[in-house]
Amino acid sequence: MTSIPAVVPPLPRAYSWKRNVPRAAAYDWLSAGWRDFTIQPAASISYGVLVFLVSVVTVVGLFALHLDYILFPAFAGIIGIGLYEKSRRIEQGEPVRLWNMIFVKPESGGQILFAGVLLLGLTLLWMRAAVILYALFFGLQPFPGLDRIVPMLFTTEIGWAMLVVGGAVGGLFAAFAFAISAFSIPMMLSERTDALTAMGTSMALVWHNLPVMLTWAAIMLALIFAGMITGLLGMIVVFPVLGHGSWHAYRAMRS
Repeated sequence: MTSIPAVVPPLPRAYSWKRNVPRAAAYDWLSAGWRDFTIQPAASISYGVLVFLVSVVTVVGLFALHLDYILFPAFAGIIGIGLYEKSRRIEQGEPVRLWNMIFVKPESGGQILFAGVLLLGLTLLWMRAAVILYALFFGLQPFPGLDRIVPMLFTTEIGWAMLVVGGAVGGLFAAFAFAISAFSIPMMLSERTDALTAMGTSMALVWHNLPVMLTWAAIMLALIFAGMITGLLGMIVVFPVLGHGSWHAYRAMRS
């Protein structure tokens, strides 16, 4: 009988995690992300172009399938592991190639795929919660599309109530997704650990470094919004810079 292999336990660490990292460190991570972007920028730009193309296909596909109401949660599932790999290679003095950024070999092996499945499940739950909230406030009428939902939300009392409740619920989902993914993916890239341990560690690090992580989240949100209002073209630069910066955020947490 074929046995199912057990999860390989994490190796003992020769370092500890930091607490109460200064809020200003978030700007250092962004600066370091830009520095990595400018080192062999063709690789990061090419990766950004791939993200842009995937984003365009996603948007077109969702609108074609009349699933535009899951547009923004769907973007939350994009993972920049290839950008972490480039920053890791720069740090280690290894050659940087687009091929290595696309076909990454994480230290944790398949555990990183398991983490992706968990994040996908959270995204699906987030989308289902959005549908339920819409039904609770507007009944069983079909979703009218993004072009019509905006007047419904901002010109009616029910719409404003949904904005408040939906914003609170969506904020909880977004905060949880950010907390478990902020450090777990780069952690599984660089060291051998399992997905649940990495996600739990990530959540603990975010909690014990809340001011700087809130600052980092605000920077990410502002830059992603700037990238989206350019018709997603800005994401060709924004996404790589934030990806590289996220790697330096992870490295800054180690002592």
